Amino acid sequence: MDNQNLTPVRSALISLFFKDPAKELIQKLVESGIKLYSTGGTLDYIQKMGYEATPVETLTEYPSVFGGRVKTLHPKIFGGILYRRQMESDIKELNEFEIPPIDMVIVDLYPFEQTLEKKATPQEIIEKIDIGGISLIRAAAKNFESTWVLASSEMYQPALEIIDKQGLTTTPSQRKEFAAHAFGVSSHYDTAIFQYMSSGSQATFKKSIHKSKELRYGENPHQQGFFYGDLEKVFTQLHGKELSYNNILDVDGAVSLIKEFEDPTFAIIKHTNACGVASRQTIGEAYREALASDPVSAFGGILIANRNIDGNTAYHINELFFEVILAPDYHEDALNILKQKKNRIILKIINTESPDTIFRSALNGVLLQTANQVQTKPESWKIATELTPDEKTAEDLLFANKIVKHTKSNAIVLAGNKQLLASGTGQTSRVDALKQAIVKANEFKHSLKGAVMASDAFFPFPDCVEIADNAGITSVIQPGGSLRDHESVDYCNKHSMSMVMTSIRHFKH
Repeated sequence: MDNQNLTPVRSALISLFFKDPAKELIQKLVESGIKLYSTGGTLDYIQKMGYEATPVETLTEYPSVFGGRVKTLHPKIFGGILYRRQMESDIKELNEFEIPPIDMVIVDLYPFEQTLEKKATPQEIIEKIDIGGISLIRAAAKNFESTWVLASSEMYQPALEIIDKQGLTTTPSQRKEFAAHAFGVSSHYDTAIFQYMSSGSQATFKKSIHKSKELRYGENPHQQGFFYGDLEKVFTQLHGKELSYNNILDVDGAVSLIKEFEDPTFAIIKHTNACGVASRQTIGEAYREALASDPVSAFGGILIANRNIDGNTAYHINELFFEVILAPDYHEDALNILKQKKNRIILKIINTESPDTIFRSALNGVLLQTANQVQTKPESWKIATELTPDEKTAEDLLFANKIVKHTKSNAIVLAGNKQLLASGTGQTSRVDALKQAIVKANEFKHSLKGAVMASDAFFPFPDCVEIADNAGITSVIQPGGSLRDHESVDYCNKHSMSMVMTSIRHFKH
């Protein structure tokens, strides 16, 4: 650090919504002997701490007006922040208009996003749009060559560390780092307001997530990886190493899938696709049947349950090598068993809500779509064949359709007795996906006699239903919509198969 580049702080303007987090910082500033300027409630807070501060009204010669809407918007405030310390003409004007220099600006904005989350009234929300605070932040950040800006409470500790190390002085690089953070706060705040005011319009793509986490690496070790969001709102991590980029993708797929089921259900996910799913009377039974679906692919997978994990279930789960397990909760003896592996990630699910829209980068832009939150019920199905599925078959059809919705296209799912028997995933033809599924089922000795088949999209030809029939499958669920639907229906009618059409396609790329 070059001591010659240190710029001292002699005055600071403080304007805070949440004040307590800044208590230690205010104490440090007072101990350093600098002049403090403050507004309204922040001024009262400082004075109650036993310290002196100058009201901004003594500079502006105007009181706070319009219910506090206007307090700091004045040339004597912004001039003191924005004047260029090395420019003689700016210094001349500063003296001419008796503008006091302000070397440091500390702001905590009105909590706009928190107000939205509280389902406040429109008027309450509008009043939480900060005007003066955001202007102070931008002004101080723009003039970072001379002014030090702290735009949120998360910067208080870094500031205290600087003060402890080098006193109330900063280097240009330190001020620039704080300014970059300040513009991040400002842009995030404005994005939240834009999204509220535009009422969900997608005419302009804006997305801002202020919380970020650097991951060990991306999809592969040579790629960088980051997560933007708050995982602590989704689950509590009870044990294990940090989640990787691929772990997060798989966990997202697992959570999306398990939300579809109400009965006790266990699922095993590999590369975002389900390789094992079963619904049973107990979660222990569901795990054993889910594992039986494909015990080879389950190795190193992601496990998820929609019921609490008991000790006996944990005992059997512990025999499998897996990366992550998620459940609503765990019995104490279950946790003791599962924690035997140091790196095993154990997550307690808090919230399975997901965004209404999803987006991804594509070419030189972004693709955005509403989330696929549609799942048809039997009462809305069209019975396409002469034969109607009985109640048990209909339950299996619904079960299979829930899984195929979350399987990479082209996708075929084979199921029976509320157990995933096999799936064909990510194939370039639907026939290949079906053949892959049949090979898998045979490999693990799953009988397909009386099983059902779900397809994520329509059958352009009757070849799939013929292959399925020859494998023992007796009922099919698919969206329909092909010009040649009748050929598949005719085949089913001739071979005593039932078929239902949902009118809902579930492509997943």
